[in-house]
Amino acid sequence: MFNGSDSLEVLIMSSNFLRYVPRSLPSSIYRLHLKSNKLEKIPSGVFDTLTQLRELYLQNNLLSNEGMENETFSQLTSLEYLDLSNNNLSVVPQGLPRGLILLHLERNSIRSIPGDALTACRNLEYLLLHNNQLHSHSIHHAAFKGLKKLHTLHMYNNQLERVPRALPRRAKTLMLLHNTINVIERNDLVFLYTLTELNLSYNRLTSPKLHREAFRKLRLLVTLDLSGNALHFLPLGLPRSLQVLRVKDNQLNSIPEGALQGMAKLRDINLSHNQLRLNSIYQGAWMELSALTTLDLSSNQLSHIPSDLPESLEYLYLQSNHISTVPATAFEGTPNIKGIFLRFNHLLAHSVKESSFKHLTNLQVLDIGHSSHSNPSGASFRREEEEDEEMEIMEEEVGEGFAS
Repeated sequence: MFNGSDSLEVLIMSSNFLRYVPRSLPSSIYRLHLKSNKLEKIPSGVFDTLTQLRELYLQNNLLSNEGMENETFSQLTSLEYLDLSNNNLSVVPQGLPRGLILLHLERNSIRSIPGDALTACRNLEYLLLHNNQLHSHSIHHAAFKGLKKLHTLHMYNNQLERVPRALPRRAKTLMLLHNTINVIERNDLVFLYTLTELNLSYNRLTSPKLHREAFRKLRLLVTLDLSGNALHFLPLGLPRSLQVLRVKDNQLNSIPEGALQGMAKLRDINLSHNQLRLNSIYQGAWMELSALTTLDLSSNQLSHIPSDLPESLEYLYLQSNHISTVPATAFEGTPNIKGIFLRFNHLLAHSVKESSFKHLTNLQVLDIGHSSHSNPSGASFRREEEEDEEMEIMEEEVGEGFAS
């Protein structure tokens, strides 16, 4: 079939009805596309001549663990990219190529990770295991042992009841959202020294089950997402390295004294869709955040505009609260502000002082909903309906293939 194709480098046979991998593939190819076929089995030996192959796409087939032998990929010594997503795998396969850098295993029915399935993949950097059926106890304590280059691990949309033990110690990005994690103990994250992004949103965490020292070793953490849990107060002991903090869609009714102390790098905090009142936020909380540019307190129970806003603030989201007045001094301390969002409050025309905005020379957007005002500083008044906020799934798409 491929006679005379010794110079072929890229072979695309996707979206056909192939039930088996063609034999005698040209040894010169470095990229092979077999996705979206009807493949159920890949016998050992079928790839043995493909010593130059760097990228192999097998997603959207019918492959199972029984349909692949331990030696199926053993001769693919140059393989760096393997996509087995959206198949019928129940276990992380054995015999994976040692040179893999990126491994797609998402959207299978994977229930367990054996202790020796990945340990030979010493060059692995990206491991995508989201949308499977993993439980915490089904991940072997040595599953990630020796994977010193593994920096991105996606395990969201599984059935994890707690943070898995023995996570890769060099991880930088850890996605655990949309599981059933209901507790984080003191030492669950203690070895993740290099972590910069941690997403624990949409689990079942409550304030009593989130240890106040759980984050103490995460001194490089930049982004933390705790949205969509059942926290009643902002956790204490948050890393001072944080730049982005998201705790929206919880049951927050308190920001306790010192919760934001020392967080001089924090520039974006989202506390929307909670139950916060002004008297439940300790005095001076926002002034401590000297780098803060975005503060989202929308959909809470605030009766006034906070009086201790930091000078660095650029965007303030206060829509859907109980605010009934905007005093002349409301924004005296925020000369750099660019956007103020006050839609869906209890504001009337006479309760908003136009002098509140005249000194705000950087103001670009002033959204006060259906109130009738003149334009005090060249800011545009948005009157269109607010769009429903979409839940952001932080899946970084790793492009199909590497640069050739």
